[in-house]
Amino acid sequence: MLNRLLLQPTARALPALAAGLLAALTIAAAPPSAMPLPTAPASPSPAKLLRVYLLAGQSNMEGHGVVDLNDARDYNGGRGTLAQFVDSPANKAAWGDLRAADGSWFVRDDVFVSYLTEQGSQKAGALSVGFAVYDDKHHIGPELGIGRALGNAFAEPVLLIKTAWGGKSLAKDFRPPSAGGAVGPYYKQMIAEYRAAVAAIPTQFPALAGYTPRLDGVIWFQGWNDGCDEKAAAEYEGNLVHLITDMRAEFGNPKLSFVVGETGNMDNAVLRHAQRDGCLHKKVATGTSFVPTRQFLRDAKECPNPGHGHHWFGSGESYLLIGDALGKAAVQLAPDPRPAPALAPAPAPVTSSARPAQP
Repeated sequence: MLNRLLLQPTARALPALAAGLLAALTIAAAPPSAMPLPTAPASPSPAKLLRVYLLAGQSNMEGHGVVDLNDARDYNGGRGTLAQFVDSPANKAAWGDLRAADGSWFVRDDVFVSYLTEQGSQKAGALSVGFAVYDDKHHIGPELGIGRALGNAFAEPVLLIKTAWGGKSLAKDFRPPSAGGAVGPYYKQMIAEYRAAVAAIPTQFPALAGYTPRLDGVIWFQGWNDGCDEKAAAEYEGNLVHLITDMRAEFGNPKLSFVVGETGNMDNAVLRHAQRDGCLHKKVATGTSFVPTRQFLRDAKECPNPGHGHHWFGSGESYLLIGDALGKAAVQLAPDPRPAPALAPAPAPVTSSARPAQP
């Protein structure tokens, strides 16, 4: 009886059964193009990457390169300024993008700078002239050349976080933890200001609020004060190795790229050799680049501040070219995704057998 009840439909069930069979036959007979297709789950959109670089050092990272001041008494009639260099017909092809025909300076829409000066002035905005130590638009540091090189190389936006203070040594002021002794107060402040700048991205840079920041490298330009102290100069190689090691540990990235600019304006071969040899040390050599800068030192008589050798005589040309070399070195060390357009190779690191020219 049970089987009959299951297999033989009642009269009331026949219309419903017939309708079901008709629907099934209709679907089976439908052409493949008419068949309903399952909806694929939407792919999550990839996170938008913001490449971040920490720029650190002392007064030459702060920036004393003169942009356009040309007073005869204080600025040597404008010799060696950034404006003179860029406006020279010989440099137009390579550097003409920095300045418009009306004399206005470029403003990048893909490279940004955050810099809390030692006077307490917070500078934040799109890369252009004026991100130096003074509250004006008449000076630059290496950030201009660095940012231009990075921006030209990468498809993603770039943020430069600048932390620098004049007259500071690696031996004492920036002393890293693993070097032993008291940790330098400016080592701590450098890390703190970097983290504060990252936290402030959504408010300081609304256009970058939807991006995920990633620290891609550190660019270090420091050494004058250590070069003025025989003991500090002798210890610089070891302290630099400690600095690179500790900063990689601090940010949880043993492969964090590290670019070191030579204090090429100083006549102290011991210091300059130590800067190079620290970068070549087996503990940190991978992902580290030493950038010679001596070739960017200009004749004092052809610079805005002939008496300021410790600041590259105020040469806007020198600061621009140093920054360009540092930026291109950082591009060569960049993690994936790789740069979009190719750039000219960075200056080749010197080997342990090649010594910088004696000053």
